Amino acid sequence: MITVRKLRTLSPLGRMRKCAAIFHYGALGKEEKPYLCDVSSVALETASELNLDSRRLQMLCLKPYDSTVCADICYEILHLIGAEPADWDFVTDEGDGTELDSGARQVLPITLVLDRVRSPFNVGSIFRTADSFGVQEIILIDGTASPEHSRAIRTSRGTEETVPWLFMSEADAVAKITGLARPVIALELGGTPIGKLDFPSSGVGIVGSEEFGVSPALLKAASIRASIPLGGCKGSLNVSVATGIFLYSWFSKIV
Repeated sequence: MITVRKLRTLSPLGRMRKCAAIFHYGALGKEEKPYLCDVSSVALETASELNLDSRRLQMLCLKPYDSTVCADICYEILHLIGAEPADWDFVTDEGDGTELDSGARQVLPITLVLDRVRSPFNVGSIFRTADSFGVQEIILIDGTASPEHSRAIRTSRGTEETVPWLFMSEADAVAKITGLARPVIALELGGTPIGKLDFPSSGVGIVGSEEFGVSPALLKAASIRASIPLGGCKGSLNVSVATGIFLYSWFSKIV
């Protein structure tokens, strides 16, 4: 725990970030209320020093420091300095996601193929979804972002360690999934709406790249084409969101 005296020696922006972190831990019940009261004074003084509009922060600091108020103070401080967090920045009682028990997973005979998914953030998000919905293994077609990329790790929250994965060439992947003798479902436009699809109890799911979708070779290897009906003007979904809908639909039909 940093002392208030030491806190005051930090640069103004560093001080505000540290105040936000302290209140985040306060929301988890890990800081004493008298200490939080002192830290709130530092945050308000620093906001004034930086000429920030701290009216909402002042109002929040007058409330009892329960977990909700502490969280609100944390994110108001971050908002004031233009540092709103992304999902991977959140801190929870469960830790940072790097010490997960893979034995606690419910694993289904489902292989997921990622066909040239380029964004590390999307790959990490897909791993987190795959961990939740029973995917047995993930095949990454060459050209897919590595699950060990720092940005993928930030979104996967440790699940790159709980879901087995390997890189393969497209030709080797086609040979492998054909040899599994399981139904192969490609998530692509122009297929059966997933709400009407009779999902098999085991199989292979293929998800294509953000830009080009599933490659012709992998699409040819699929025995089923599935699609997500959309009602928006954009006509497409982020690949990690689409994969989440696809895997949940499959998981919910066979569990």
